[in-house]
Amino acid sequence: MNIKKLPSLAQSTLAALTFFQQTPPPYFNLKISGLPFVVGSGNALNTGKIIFADKPIITATESNFKNKLKSYQDFIKQKIVKQAIIISASGEKDSVWELKAAQEKGLETILLTCNPQSSAALIANQVIVYQKIAEPQTYNISTYLGMILSKTKEKAQSIEKFVKTKNYKNKLKQYQAYSFIVPDKFADITPLLDIKKHELFGPYVSIRSFSEGEARHAKFVMPTKKELVISLGKNKYFGLKDHRLEIKMPTKYDMGLVFALCYFIIGQIQEIKPAYYQKNIARYCQEGPLAYGQKKPFAIIVE
Repeated sequence: MNIKKLPSLAQSTLAALTFFQQTPPPYFNLKISGLPFVVGSGNALNTGKIIFADKPIITATESNFKNKLKSYQDFIKQKIVKQAIIISASGEKDSVWELKAAQEKGLETILLTCNPQSSAALIANQVIVYQKIAEPQTYNISTYLGMILSKTKEKAQSIEKFVKTKNYKNKLKQYQAYSFIVPDKFADITPLLDIKKHELFGPYVSIRSFSEGEARHAKFVMPTKKELVISLGKNKYFGLKDHRLEIKMPTKYDMGLVFALCYFIIGQIQEIKPAYYQKNIARYCQEGPLAYGQKKPFAIIVE
């Protein structure tokens, strides 16, 4: 495999949108009972916060789920907490022990996954399966975008049409740092963008992301000509006036478009910068930490 020819995040985002036009995600119709746990690692949990934003939930990660099961044991006994919804694209790694731990407490377990044959799918009480396409390791575009679209019911074709018109590479080339400002109702997207910064650029490129409300709290005390502030809509306050990119948004739009648009722009930044990801991903897959419970290294392309 020629690592240098791995698709960029921008290319893979468009590929995912094309895929969902041909294979629409399932209709999201999950019945919530009581106050459920929503559990996931990294962007799996962030996706859970997005799709359950209109529900009261208890969030947990692989790092604190065991402690939270203890903390809420009285609620579990009182049947206030009845369910554990585990989100895992692979249906492996931490999701397996998380399901078992929830079931030991008598909770109904529901798995959201892209792998119906996974170890977790075999033991969950209910499995909701999403389709995905093959993508480079860590990208996870189609996996979580499919889950978001199933909730928002946005049309992938409309999103693709809008996103493809937003080519900013000539402007992006002028900067060393970038900040995204999103409307407050889309605040839950910002952790996903922060994770993409770590995965694609590590310490080499600064990418920050804030909701409009969060940005008001001392995030731009030190504006610089080296940073482009990218806002979804008008930006009156953040960054230097001549170094802002205000994207005119549609009259109505939802989280799926925000996800795809921001990933597409981050992908353009990836394309104009040195190939940090491409030069390092193979080594990371071979020499980095193994997935929990696995003896084989990560694959560069996730099927």
